[in-house]
Amino acid sequence: MAASFTAAQTPSPALLVLEKSDNSLAIVDPANLQTVARVPAGPDPHEIVASPDGKLAYISNYGGSDSTLNTISVIDVAARKALPPINLGALRSAHGLAFAGGKLYFTAETNKAVGRYDPVTKSVDLVLGTGQDRTHMVAVSENLERIVTSNVSSGTISIIEQVSQTASGFLAPPAPERAGPTFVAGSPPPGGPSPGMGSPTGLPRKTWRVTNVAAGRGAEGFDVSPDGKEIWAANAQDATVTIIDVAGKRVTQTLPITVKGANRLKFTPDGKRVLISGLGAGADSNLVVLDTGTRKEVKGFNLGGGSAGILIVPDGSRGYIAVSGKDKVAVVDMKNLEVTGYVTTGRQPDGLAWVQ
Repeated sequence: MAASFTAAQTPSPALLVLEKSDNSLAIVDPANLQTVARVPAGPDPHEIVASPDGKLAYISNYGGSDSTLNTISVIDVAARKALPPINLGALRSAHGLAFAGGKLYFTAETNKAVGRYDPVTKSVDLVLGTGQDRTHMVAVSENLERIVTSNVSSGTISIIEQVSQTASGFLAPPAPERAGPTFVAGSPPPGGPSPGMGSPTGLPRKTWRVTNVAAGRGAEGFDVSPDGKEIWAANAQDATVTIIDVAGKRVTQTLPITVKGANRLKFTPDGKRVLISGLGAGADSNLVVLDTGTRKEVKGFNLGGGSAGILIVPDGSRGYIAVSGKDKVAVVDMKNLEVTGYVTTGRQPDGLAWVQ
């Protein structure tokens, strides 16, 4: 198998699959669902994101809460080789990843923070504290002015927004209904580090405002709707989904779901459906599909084992679900909502990415 990997070329597009228990990255040809290469992914790889040009993949080396791990692995996708990892210094337990505006955003769970790495200067140029326990997953708005994180042990969603600051100091708005504590990120949040934020000379001063909104127990997997108006968060310990109005920073609805141990959630590109995977095994569904209009489940799948990472291709035609409990990735036809095939993987597949 190793020889065939060497002879094969990296396909375009390609599906990238993290194999957590093997500390490896599988590069899969989606045309035939075959693995064409495996690359060392560093210690305890959990999440993966690709640069927009598809040349590099970034992998968080997690290690769990209070880990001493402080690196993000970097992979040259075309060459199928590991590059020198990013050293995060005092920031540890990197997990959630997002690439936006030419920079890599990451959660630092041990530090109760989110950071930003600049690949050009090869340095961390921003650190913002959430003050929450197990700051785990992250998403960044297209205009780069909003960062959202899930905080598993606190059961909250942090909405971090860049806002103008008056010369006399930041004037906080009234606390929104049902929102958690709001504080200015220019001051150290409870339990979190001071953020690294400044403004260029001559430009209006800005700061970051953090609002922590109570979700449910074990809030982990989440996504922001394509129109940017809602955040949907899956609560692993409650078997619910919390829907948050982004503008009002308040919970508008809590939905029951049948999937147990829900830990990942993803909108389809058109915003009409939501996929939720769960780590529960047995006879229960470990993938459900919700209609965002009716707020109802339209389909449940038993994929044969606990499921984790979700990826939906850009045109919305297919979904890939990491079935961690069975060492495979399921392929879902998103039009007919049917499983059409499986990718055989290494041990415990989880994070997924798409490059082309």
